[in-house]
Amino acid sequence: MSLHHPAVVAALRHRDFARYAAGRFCATLAWQMLSVAVGWQIYEFTHDALALGFIGLAQFLPFLGLVLPAGQIADRADRRLILVIAYGVEATCVAVLLALTLLGMTIVWPIFAAMVFFGAGRAFWMPAGQAMTPNLVPPEDFSAAVALNSALFQIAVIAGPALGGLLFLAGAGVVYGTVLTLQLIVVTLMFGVRPVKAAGAGAAFRIRDALEGLKFVFHRKPVFGAISLDLFAVLLGGATALLPVYASDVLHIGPAGLGVLRTAPGVGAALTAAVLAVSPLSRHVGRNMFLGTGLFAVATIVFGVSTNFLLSLAALVLLGAGDMVSVFIRHILVQLETPDAIRGRVSAVNSMFIGASNELGEFRAGATAKLFGLVPAVAWGGVACLGVVLAYIALFPSLRRLDAFPTPNRS
Repeated sequence: MSLHHPAVVAALRHRDFARYAAGRFCATLAWQMLSVAVGWQIYEFTHDALALGFIGLAQFLPFLGLVLPAGQIADRADRRLILVIAYGVEATCVAVLLALTLLGMTIVWPIFAAMVFFGAGRAFWMPAGQAMTPNLVPPEDFSAAVALNSALFQIAVIAGPALGGLLFLAGAGVVYGTVLTLQLIVVTLMFGVRPVKAAGAGAAFRIRDALEGLKFVFHRKPVFGAISLDLFAVLLGGATALLPVYASDVLHIGPAGLGVLRTAPGVGAALTAAVLAVSPLSRHVGRNMFLGTGLFAVATIVFGVSTNFLLSLAALVLLGAGDMVSVFIRHILVQLETPDAIRGRVSAVNSMFIGASNELGEFRAGATAKLFGLVPAVAWGGVACLGVVLAYIALFPSLRRLDAFPTPNRS
């Protein structure tokens, strides 16, 4: 998607959104680079697939405990300030990893400890960031903002792993230093965004209000179907955590090759995001979501059994394309259905499902690879994902029949 495309111009003319989008891009780029360094470093220290799974678990447990209260905080406090503090915590963790690496670290527990704090930070910035986008652009530019955010996210997903893999050839410390620089840029950019408070800001903090997001999602069948479909699909079919094993022991391509593998899904997702930005989905929304998730499942199976580098790359590209369709539809559906006063709490629920699918999915992948072997863990995970798609087609007819997105809910 060109920076001169009308959709991009419409979104970027809003200064606060432009700063937010740039910060989000740098944060994603930093995280992708960090994932390559952490994954390769831990496998280099342990040569254990289960240890890779524990990376996801270390992030998921604090995330699960904090994300619902964090969603309520996003509806009560300045969402911009939440982002600044959360990203600041993550920058501190990277600084610690950099210092320990320069001191010759050869043990893994400090890395896992840092991942715990990353999970805690993510619990706060995910719902606040998701809820904030509609506050930074008017309704007529919201779709353009979503498309631009998706495109920038995928560019970072493409560039980050490749850059991280190349920099890792010079040492993990070089990667951590670069990531720390990017994180400090993120904090600066987010601090420059105007304060953003929800319609319900200032109300008293009540524990039971943290559950309002769950109640809202469970009463909106298309929304619940969309986010839970993504949860089970990625939880069962996700193979990202095992890419270091494939790069090292199956394809024999080293850390630079690992960066290429991690880049491939982003290539497919970015191409799909560009198509969606130029030609947005306007009909058959539910059907396209099921088709995208089905493609994700089939591509996972192909990648799992492949021993050919080019075939593996092609499968990962298609995997990313299918996932992008699902992510794009789910994000717009959740944001447009939700009133601003509870958007932080609903975004927290969405974030909880995403976190469970990604981080807990990484642990599932590592544990099943340890128990049943690498190829069965990935291939049968893809088969299970395909089974979930077929089951959801029957269980959620309202989502299957969904033809168009709802109008924005600005109440």
